[in-house]
Amino acid sequence: MTDLTNYDFARHNEEQKALWDAYRKGNPPRVPMIVGCNVRMLILDKKLNDRNVTFRDYSEDPDIMLETNLKFQKWLRFNLLHDGELGLPPEGWGVQVDFQNYYEAAWFGCPVFYREGQVPDTEPILAGDKKNLLFDRGIPDPFGGLMKKNLEYYLYFREKQKQGYSYEGLPIKSVSPSGMGTDGALTLATNLRGVEIYTDIYEDPAYVEKLFDFIIQATVLRLKAWAKYLGWKEKNQGMFFADDSVQNISLDTYKTVVMPFHKKMLGELTLGGPNNIHLCGDSTRHFRTLRDELNVRMFDTGFPVDFGWLRKELGEDVEIYGGPNVNLLLSGSEEEVRNETKRILSSGIMKGGKFVLRDGNNLAPRTPARNITAMYEAVKEYGKY
Repeated sequence: MTDLTNYDFARHNEEQKALWDAYRKGNPPRVPMIVGCNVRMLILDKKLNDRNVTFRDYSEDPDIMLETNLKFQKWLRFNLLHDGELGLPPEGWGVQVDFQNYYEAAWFGCPVFYREGQVPDTEPILAGDKKNLLFDRGIPDPFGGLMKKNLEYYLYFREKQKQGYSYEGLPIKSVSPSGMGTDGALTLATNLRGVEIYTDIYEDPAYVEKLFDFIIQATVLRLKAWAKYLGWKEKNQGMFFADDSVQNISLDTYKTVVMPFHKKMLGELTLGGPNNIHLCGDSTRHFRTLRDELNVRMFDTGFPVDFGWLRKELGEDVEIYGGPNVNLLLSGSEEEVRNETKRILSSGIMKGGKFVLRDGNNLAPRTPARNITAMYEAVKEYGKY
């Protein structure tokens, strides 16, 4: 653990704000660095989880979710060096209802499982001869199923905010619900149907088209309904979405089977972009197509990624996020992390000033804070323009 209790937070926060201001204006003095992690860092680390909170506890009790999430936020702000605000937040905490990555599949009716030592997950409900189950049920209520629970927790957190709830002497500044995005048509189809969806692509393309259309209709309906409820715009200039499972298919299959539904979703929810996307795994073969066909101008990458090749492939005006493999950050030495960070920064990825260093992708519990410090020190040394 890196204890930042005596760290100069005021200076750090001024410097990181100036860095991001310069980055957005297109003239950063160096590459910014962020970290991707969530409450699993605390729940799945026995040294940090002194109350033995499980993910079942966290998901089924709003008070535990609230307290655990705030505890995680404090831990992050006092232990992991990165170009974000550190120390206690002067204006108060931002609180979000958090049903991890299972919220979409659970909303469609997939059962949620809490396995020891793991984040919650779902199991497919369309496997085998049940492939048409959802068509018979119809599109779920945007405020039904898990999203009903989401609304209940959101309103509960809002009420706590009104009552003056505080943590470390600071109030709740903002509250947001879970599920205001999507993990993507193919990823959700994989969650619902299992691996059979990949044989369906060749053996029953009509079914795949029907299922994808159903998923997109439901996703658009849910997001528009929640936007209206929250007083947000139903259509924005662009959106951030994901579809990790495209790493499992060829570029030709992506173009003919999946891309039309990505286009349909973006047509319903955006004004044409630019759009942002998160893609884990080895998906870089799709990036040029996503840039040209979907106006994706920011890519949040996972691993493995050839950063030098990717910069040449996409050009200098496309924003790219990425960095060392999370397994290296978990198990490697500080020297190995430093060397890998230097290698990535020296690859050509910095050309154009649109690269943000981060873990690739999402830190594992028990990742040594010293390795994040090593990455941060390396980016300050080798990430200068």
